[in-house]
Amino acid sequence: MRQVPVLIVGGGITGLSCALFLAAHRVPCLLVERHPDLLGHPRARGITPRTMELYRQVGLEERIRAAAFAGPGFAWVPVRAETLSDDRYESPDEPHESDGAEASPCPFGPIDQDRLEALVRDHARRLGARLRYSTELTDFEQDEAGVTAVLKDRTTGVSERVRAEYLVAADGFHSPIRHRLGIPVDGPGRLFDTITAIVDADLRPALRGRRATIAYLRRPRPNTILMAHDDEGTRWVFGTGHDPSAEPVESFTDERVAAMVREAAGLPGLEVRLRPQIPGTDLKVLAFPIGAHVARAYRAGRVFLIGDAAHVWPPTGGLGANAGIQDAHNLAWKLAFVTDGLAGPGLLDSYEAERRPTGLMTMGQALARFGTRMGPGEAPEIIEYGSVALGYQYRSSAILGAAPAADPLPLGELRGRPGTRAPHVAVERDGKPVSTLDLYGFRFVLLTGPDGNAWAAAAKDLPVPVDVYRFGVDLTPATAAEAHDLAPGEAILVRPDGFVAWRSTTPGALAAALATILSR
Repeated sequence: MRQVPVLIVGGGITGLSCALFLAAHRVPCLLVERHPDLLGHPRARGITPRTMELYRQVGLEERIRAAAFAGPGFAWVPVRAETLSDDRYESPDEPHESDGAEASPCPFGPIDQDRLEALVRDHARRLGARLRYSTELTDFEQDEAGVTAVLKDRTTGVSERVRAEYLVAADGFHSPIRHRLGIPVDGPGRLFDTITAIVDADLRPALRGRRATIAYLRRPRPNTILMAHDDEGTRWVFGTGHDPSAEPVESFTDERVAAMVREAAGLPGLEVRLRPQIPGTDLKVLAFPIGAHVARAYRAGRVFLIGDAAHVWPPTGGLGANAGIQDAHNLAWKLAFVTDGLAGPGLLDSYEAERRPTGLMTMGQALARFGTRMGPGEAPEIIEYGSVALGYQYRSSAILGAAPAADPLPLGELRGRPGTRAPHVAVERDGKPVSTLDLYGFRFVLLTGPDGNAWAAAAKDLPVPVDVYRFGVDLTPATAAEAHDLAPGEAILVRPDGFVAWRSTTPGALAAALATILSR
């Protein structure tokens, strides 16, 4: 029987990112995906500065920037109209909010999900992750020592058994694994359904030199969209609402969708060709449910839920894919420390404790922007987007001394408080300009002032490697300590994911604090 430390089920952006982050930590993993290849649909469009920081840790930031939609000068241009040919466009009532880039070394990443998935997949393979397409999980059983899974090759029909220490479910909105585990969800549930297709159609005559990255249209029916999928105006994503009981996805033939695109564009003679969603297949029209729920548990024994398997919400704000990638990052370093013997299995309990409240908060913000309540009497106020994307706070056994407040912090208050993402400060290390965030990724890091020799001595004999940096000695300028609110003799312990785990003025307490955080 094949054995692997971590088995990942689902090859969308969340599963692929989990494989990438595990491979970066040198944890052998196997990812299986039932489809024969990546989906060509863009779905998410753009990743937040926080998500860019995570890809920066594993050396992918520059490739993402190079593949960015419409180049580095990308500007999001939404419009409203009856059809794309209208003489005048309306501007949607969308708030202009900070995306958090001012608090990060990374800008917003304007990249479509299909392009991003290709980059993540290739990089994960380069780092040693194993990926198998046309392979589905048909059964699994877990015990105290691991998970036994049955995998079926959909091309040959041959099944095999694989033994994994842990199973990660990245199997999407419907998540057969979540249903198999009997984990219920909280939230308003399914809101409506859409169909979508990728079309080759030259819509430049409708645009007449105008820019529109996404058009919200009232024809051929309300809530129709045309979203640019290239820089030339000749490939588009078409989408509209539908009632599955009255209009099954099979009723949307190539001819019907082409006619709808012509009406939406206001170009009766337009030539329209639908593209396969997956290369080499006949899948051209996808049905997407739009809903909102968060799983009541993100873990059942040795099985973990990430991404859409754990949470879904409307696409307002583009928070879904980002949350899934951040789930994967949070879980990956903890799995790495546990499988390497650097942490006890109790560290894995902190994954749900940290990510589920963040999921509930993010669902509330997506629904508030969408104009839908989470439930009777519940109408959360809209929080500044940058705070939602970067200012969320963790409370768990892997954080000591976290503040009780649960709301995301304003970006200016990210100053080294336990449970928050450590501040970004531009510094020099060994004569080279870096961000303080570049210090994190794979080991714990201790930050202290120029008087931190006692902290450096305390970190030398720990059973877990801890890097020590002193502002004014190892990092300059010394004033960078001010962004972390470091008092004389104080130090901050930062986890590999860049979140502050503990701060103290007592070097002798370091070993015990680290042991508690890692459940050793």
